[in-house]
Amino acid sequence: MAKESSFDVVSKPDMQEVANAVNQSEKELETRFDFKGSKSSIAQRETEIVVTSDDEYKLSLVLDIIRSKLIKRGVSLKFLEYGKLEPAAGGTVRQVVTVKSGIDSDVAKQIVKLIKDSKIKVTASIQGDQVRVTGKDKDDLQAVIALLRKQDLSVELQFTNYR
Repeated sequence: MAKESSFDVVSKPDMQEVANAVNQSEKELETRFDFKGSKSSIAQRETEIVVTSDDEYKLSLVLDIIRSKLIKRGVSLKFLEYGKLEPAAGGTVRQVVTVKSGIDSDVAKQIVKLIKDSKIKVTASIQGDQVRVTGKDKDDLQAVIALLRKQDLSVELQFTNYR
């Protein structure tokens, strides 16, 4: 009897890289000429990035800075979920950007359906905020990874615990 092999499909951002990108963005805000005298700021709390600025235009510029730093650090923008724009103290505007982690149930069901429709001889099961794929042949598991990498899903996927 062949041993079962498996891997997990997860969606977890590298929070240290997110923190580094936020710190770099803060430093750039301090040095950029177009933000001199501006009330623009970036603050990170756990999985939230709070962006405050004078108006919507400057807020969008600050978000562009954050996005560029995240991309340079290898963090996908698919992890970001933007809250609504809200007025803040002193005539400024604020937006909360949440860094998502885990695969929500709708996307997990979509992943399982993709795997089943591919007719590859593996089984996929949803386990909390991840999907476990098991099969007898490691080549089949590699084929599933290749299949999922080609898909354009709403979340960034990583493949862990490959054994």
